[in-house]
Amino acid sequence: MTASVTEAAKANSELDPAAGKINVKPAGGKGTMRAGQWDPAQKKVVIREVSIPEVKQGQFLVKIASASLCHSDILSIEANNTATLGHEGAGYIETMHPSVEDKGFSIGDRIGFLYIIGCCFECEGCMIHNIHCVTGKQLLQGFTTDGFFAEYAVVDYPNAIKLPESIDIKTASPMFCAGITAFHAVDNSELKEGDWLAVVGAGGLGQQATQIAKAMGFKVVALDVNDATLEVCKKQGADAVFNSRSNEEYVEELKKLTNGGVKAACVFSNADAAYAGVPSILRLGGVMMVIGLPHNPLKISSMDLALGKYKVKSESTSIPQRMKKAVDFLAKHNIKPEVQHRQLEDLNDMVNEMKEGKATKRMLVTF
Repeated sequence: MTASVTEAAKANSELDPAAGKINVKPAGGKGTMRAGQWDPAQKKVVIREVSIPEVKQGQFLVKIASASLCHSDILSIEANNTATLGHEGAGYIETMHPSVEDKGFSIGDRIGFLYIIGCCFECEGCMIHNIHCVTGKQLLQGFTTDGFFAEYAVVDYPNAIKLPESIDIKTASPMFCAGITAFHAVDNSELKEGDWLAVVGAGGLGQQATQIAKAMGFKVVALDVNDATLEVCKKQGADAVFNSRSNEEYVEELKKLTNGGVKAACVFSNADAAYAGVPSILRLGGVMMVIGLPHNPLKISSMDLALGKYKVKSESTSIPQRMKKAVDFLAKHNIKPEVQHRQLEDLNDMVNEMKEGKATKRMLVTF
């Protein structure tokens, strides 16, 4: 650690946590921390004491302020490997590798961050999956190996962004998967002000998408099989909600309400039935946005596509270069996730609740 970083860390350690700062703990690689890890042998999440990770080239050590559970974490559990869970996080920069001292960040900065890896750090524009970077080196594929349900994590600096002051770091973590993904999905649905958007799946992403769509001037109809999550979307501004399981007439009612069908549908559910029902609610030439990740391949009619009945697009959290537009929009319009605060010790229960479809809000752990 250079002298400048050491001095900054010393100064930061004397700041009052109540003022929104942190007390700096041991540097990366020194000491231990609590982490929620999936244990394949026990088939459950266990809380373990593990080593604080050490920063390497291009990385920060972050004191995690909040981490939230995403349905994609269930996919990592199904891989059945020992791993710290969580890819939605926000926190404070605690230490940094000398290679990132001139990247515009400082010790103590409040940051959010994405979870992808794949940069050789020889340039700053090369975080695109499945291609060679401009330096000619092959990008590493995949996700960070250190999950965020832990007291500390290392973060690659291109994945990080300073949080606007209006964003509460204690509830910011869902923004860095769910929020950004929802923004990209709505923003690229090819809608104009006053158009109808269907939010299919009223969970964490669907709830944020509802707020985003309303802020963009769109009309929103939310669909789900869970009345509790539909009620949350209604409170967040959805113009109408339909339970597609209990209401057998929902297609006809929706088409009447929207004068023939919605212009676009963002599918945040991973249920096969959710995708199967979308063509029936789209107006001619509408857009199906593929966001939720079902286990089975999508069944889409090639004839429908050839005839132009609708088209299919997809979005995700995407690359860091697109992150600022989303974060700035969410901050400007005060779009916040509906969260349920839990303890790290509750993580196994949180996973089970998500698997069983009982979660109505984003389940979040603060540290």
